[in-house]
Amino acid sequence: MKITVPGGACDTHMHFYDERAPAAPGTFLPGTFTVAEYRVLQKRLGLERVIVVQPNAYADDNTVTLNAMRELGKGAKGVAVVKPAVKDAELQRLTKAGICAVRIMTLHGGTLGFDVMDAVMARVHPFGWHANIQLDGRELPKYEAQIKRLPGTFVIDHTGKFLEPVAPDHAAFKCLLRLLDTGRCWVKLSAPYETSKTGAPKYEDVGRLAKALVKHAPERMLWASNWPHPSARKPAPPSDDDLLDLLADWAPDPAVQKKILTDNAAGLYGF
Repeated sequence: MKITVPGGACDTHMHFYDERAPAAPGTFLPGTFTVAEYRVLQKRLGLERVIVVQPNAYADDNTVTLNAMRELGKGAKGVAVVKPAVKDAELQRLTKAGICAVRIMTLHGGTLGFDVMDAVMARVHPFGWHANIQLDGRELPKYEAQIKRLPGTFVIDHTGKFLEPVAPDHAAFKCLLRLLDTGRCWVKLSAPYETSKTGAPKYEDVGRLAKALVKHAPERMLWASNWPHPSARKPAPPSDDDLLDLLADWAPDPAVQKKILTDNAAGLYGF
């Protein structure tokens, strides 16, 4: 490993799957991926904390996510999917179990889009949850005003997830920088393989965006593995060690790496 992983490092985005739990219609279930398997990865990379994100496969049935969080213990929190009609008692149950955000996923297979984001956030914000948003970053200008109106904080997935990586001076990327300038926006530096056209090992096209984000707001960058890489299982998933080592390129200063891996996540997620 090129980087020294600091104590308390947090993986802020990954998923668990269990083939015994039925997938929602029209969604993708990549197989069974267990807590035991993830613990091996955690130990190898030196990660101590994790944010378990509800996968599209289970829509708003958060059972698999909650079971995994319980098994992982106090170092785990989660991002759930709930609908606007969710009852207060259910939100209390989820909050007590360690859920701290709701997943807004506008891409294929997502359950909640921008059409329901305001209504959902009105329900979950009083419980201390934030919005965890995944979209094609090229659409950010279209939704900038709505995202800025969100109560509290919000997180943008996968380095903005520009499905066609853009240049740092592109209008949509400038929009992401403006969202960071609100002081309420965090960005996960993760899953470059999902969008890169230049490819492994450096993912230079996504990397230049990651470097620009780190330079702009290092105090609100997060890191994530996106394990088990559901969209990139074949012919073989990317190396988790290599993905973590990208931080050596994107944020060469060890003090900034510590912010991204430990401090920023501890502040946002309340570890």
